[in-house]
Amino acid sequence: MTDMPPPARPPRRGHATSNRGLPPLHEWDDDWLALTVEEVIDPDRPIVDAHHHLWQRKAPYFLPELLADLTDGHRIRATVYMECSSMYRTGGDPDFASLGEIEYVNGVAAEFASGRHGGIRACAGIVGRVDLRLGDRAREVLLAAAARAPDRFRGIRQMAGWDADPEVNMLKVPPPRGLLGDGEFRRGFAHLAPLGLSFDAHIYHPQIPELLALADAFPDTVIVVDHIAGLARHGPYARDLDETFRLWRDGVRALAERPNLYMKIGGLAMRGMGFDFIDRDRPPRSDELAEAWRPFVETCIAAFGPARCMFESNFPVDRCGVSYRTLWNTYKRLAAGHTEAEKTALFAGTACRAYRLAPELAGG
Repeated sequence: MTDMPPPARPPRRGHATSNRGLPPLHEWDDDWLALTVEEVIDPDRPIVDAHHHLWQRKAPYFLPELLADLTDGHRIRATVYMECSSMYRTGGDPDFASLGEIEYVNGVAAEFASGRHGGIRACAGIVGRVDLRLGDRAREVLLAAAARAPDRFRGIRQMAGWDADPEVNMLKVPPPRGLLGDGEFRRGFAHLAPLGLSFDAHIYHPQIPELLALADAFPDTVIVVDHIAGLARHGPYARDLDETFRLWRDGVRALAERPNLYMKIGGLAMRGMGFDFIDRDRPPRSDELAEAWRPFVETCIAAFGPARCMFESNFPVDRCGVSYRTLWNTYKRLAAGHTEAEKTALFAGTACRAYRLAPELAGG
């Protein structure tokens, strides 16, 4: 008896050169992800996931989905929640609407802190959103945000990623051009350091000079650079990938010269990073991803050092191209050549320092 061929699968999404006309980026195919299942590498290593979301979109990602990922084999000790315009208030002063997200996430964190889900401390740090273009009034909103989660609120992110090409501008509501240099934005930004708050920077790599100028203007403010500084390898930046890499690499090195900056390593499974794994019939293995991502990850670690780099899942965004288990296996492969102290920093210690989490979360 001959083997029957596997049933035909529908074409993978995204066999196109742009994201126009494709389904929303924040969807995933669980059946496709299940085609690649790996054994967990180094399962006892403590991990603090430095960046994830919770949201209700076409594909929801709330506590059940998060918990399933956090308990899928790796030793996740804690996570940092990153704002994503979720659970905003619908009434009252619109300047305070984003506080609804912080209130909701603080409740999720309280459930994990109760021990109901074992020793995991999800959302131990919360990064919310406040519109810093409010200028000096932003201080009032920042104080109100901190009051909603006094033990967990660590800072804000205000999306700054802007590009002239609509193929690169993937945000549903792109920010205005030049946000990081806006006068009112900077007046609001000036209130972060005095309140002990950090700023997560979401940019595209051609905007690195704008972020450098902001960091130089506010050297006492901790700035965490998201997603390896927003490397864009699609649209116009795909025409000469060598030149794109050189410009990004030089920008990363310049960012590393600012001691108030940390680098977050992740987001590489997003379509904008220019890899085609998401379009294949089977999801990638961790060894394939490690080989493809190594030049970018090693560039960041060489520039910033492990003490200022941290791994992130960027889930559920990156779930469109890789499972949680395979993603952390990939990072473990990429970190294999580092010392134990450096691995501790990359997987947990740096996130604990940057977001002021309990240092024991990085321990054994």
